[in-house]
Amino acid sequence: MIIRPQLATLQERMQEPRRFIQVLSGPRQIGKTTTLQYLTQQLTSPWLVVSADDAVQGSNQWLQQQWDTARLQLKNSEASGFVLIIDEVQKIGNWSNEIKRLWDEDTKNKISIKLIITGSARLLLMQGLTESLAGRFELIPMLHWSFKEMQEAFDISAEQYAWFGGYPGAAAFIKNEKRWRDYIINSLAETTVSKDILMLTRIDKPALLKQVFELSCHYSGQIISYNKMIGQLQDAGNTVTAAKYLQLLDEAGLVGGIEKYSGSAIRQKGSSPKLQVYNTALYAAYSGKTFKEVSANPALWGRVVENAIGAHLLNQARLEEEYSIKYWRDGNEEVDFVIEKATENMALEVKSGAPKALKGLDTFTKKYQPKKVLITGNSGIAWQQFLNIDLPTLWA
Repeated sequence: MIIRPQLATLQERMQEPRRFIQVLSGPRQIGKTTTLQYLTQQLTSPWLVVSADDAVQGSNQWLQQQWDTARLQLKNSEASGFVLIIDEVQKIGNWSNEIKRLWDEDTKNKISIKLIITGSARLLLMQGLTESLAGRFELIPMLHWSFKEMQEAFDISAEQYAWFGGYPGAAAFIKNEKRWRDYIINSLAETTVSKDILMLTRIDKPALLKQVFELSCHYSGQIISYNKMIGQLQDAGNTVTAAKYLQLLDEAGLVGGIEKYSGSAIRQKGSSPKLQVYNTALYAAYSGKTFKEVSANPALWGRVVENAIGAHLLNQARLEEEYSIKYWRDGNEEVDFVIEKATENMALEVKSGAPKALKGLDTFTKKYQPKKVLITGNSGIAWQQFLNIDLPTLWA
């Protein structure tokens, strides 16, 4: 089993004398629990791992009980410190205020309990952290597995990764595509949409949320207006609701709505989004097609490659928050991806499958003078190679 790089970060921070709450955040089934299991094998101080799944109705009294247990174990040991790990903490009501109270008590009483919390609901985590725990935490994002990680762990090709995606638990089912699809849809996607997201906020129309998700997977890689999106849905809704649900899907690490680059934040916010899955397994599973069928069709395969590049960029931007991903379109001219950092930008065109004119790239270059203009696919950087390049390296 491959060890994700976040493990080294946690190991290093657990050796430091200072106390900060370490927050490991990411979608379902991407290795958070496994990373923590490896961490506990390396710890020299005593530790306790608990899961909020065991809390009775999400009671924050459960947090007090776990904290008291950690304090008692530390007191009865000869160790100078203790590590308490709480999995899926967002399932506890008022968790952030309770942790602040307990953390500040330990700080006042000079009790050296170091805390690691994990959560799959990023929006709920960030709300609690910024509202109650400001100045007390460090965020360690974990997202979907990269091509490099999947290749090292399961020896899959770039073509397989582009279609089957970066869920490590699904790798064993690649040779049985029906079983693989059932696992992606029923064990991963449906659980996240029907259970996890409902914890984030009140959802008045769960059926509409599910439809927005499935439509977004189907149209991943395409620009679609919210009006057109509503027109495609069976459950009546409005554009504000659709935009809200797409934002929740983005926070859950499933599907993002890439904004249009225009040089004006107001115009960007009002633009039609370019839908993009965070993990290409979602696009493939909901497409109704097979790897053999799609890989034999240049036009269909071109969409797969563009989705793989888009997913790679979105995950990188979530890890490296100083970057943002946009697209650009003016009339019939378009640039697939615009990477922003501060006041600079970089243009990226994906050329795979059917030949594609570069008029949009030329127009964008003249208008916005990007730091770099890159092409990946049939010319320029091979798309297989591009999946191994991170944003800092690309920007350098």
